[in-house]
Amino acid sequence: MGYQTHYIHPDLKLSRFNDKFYKADVLFEQHLLVWFISGTTKIIQGDRIYWFGAGDTLLFPRHQLVTVINYPEGNLPHQSVVMHLTEKRLTDFYTKNRVDVKQVEPPVFRTFGQHPLLKSCLASLVPYFDLNESLPEMLASIKIEEAITILRTIDPGVDPLLAYFGEPGRKSLADFMEQHYMYNLPLAKFGYLTGRSLSTFKRDFKRTFQATPQKWLTEKRLELAHYQIREKNRKPSDVYLEVGFENLSHFGYAFKKRFGYAPTQTFD
Repeated sequence: MGYQTHYIHPDLKLSRFNDKFYKADVLFEQHLLVWFISGTTKIIQGDRIYWFGAGDTLLFPRHQLVTVINYPEGNLPHQSVVMHLTEKRLTDFYTKNRVDVKQVEPPVFRTFGQHPLLKSCLASLVPYFDLNESLPEMLASIKIEEAITILRTIDPGVDPLLAYFGEPGRKSLADFMEQHYMYNLPLAKFGYLTGRSLSTFKRDFKRTFQATPQKWLTEKRLELAHYQIREKNRKPSDVYLEVGFENLSHFGYAFKKRFGYAPTQTFD
């Protein structure tokens, strides 16, 4: 099986990817704290690319749109421990500790490298995944509260991010789509992220771009791929996932239809 998840608690899981690679455009509803056990992870956000390896720790804020590509390495699958930092748990934490936080829109995700405190906290969960029983709520609460406390200790500026649970407001459709067209999301999700219903999103899209979303998205992705291949001399196999295509053969067909030659063709 290519992808497996093992939950010991609704907020604690072990993710395992056994295939050559796994790619997904993700938008999480809750903040996630991730500790990578093995394999390599490539994260694409806009025009920036980040790489993470075994031992690294990453905090995903909610409603941050990114492309994640997980690669097994050597003879090991890609594995990670994932902790969900839910709104209720964080609200309870800040209320109990009497911390007054001004909620602002969070920045991009934060990385903590191989910080020993976070590594110790999350690595201590690994033995529980070998059990066939769920982790009691009391133990799960202790581990999650420990992780929150460590995050606040090593990053004093993390409170506004952790305490943020606002919904996306209405955004400029043109600006948002120009920055996020390479992500494969349902149109309803694009609408949600720009503060629109699906029907309003489609209507505003047609008015803004004079094209249907599907046609415009395909054209933009092919243009970006063409630039990366022709101007940056990158291989089609390294580009097609980044620009929003799911299948290399389909990408090659669409590219040739649009530009008149295959993406692998070279020119003297």
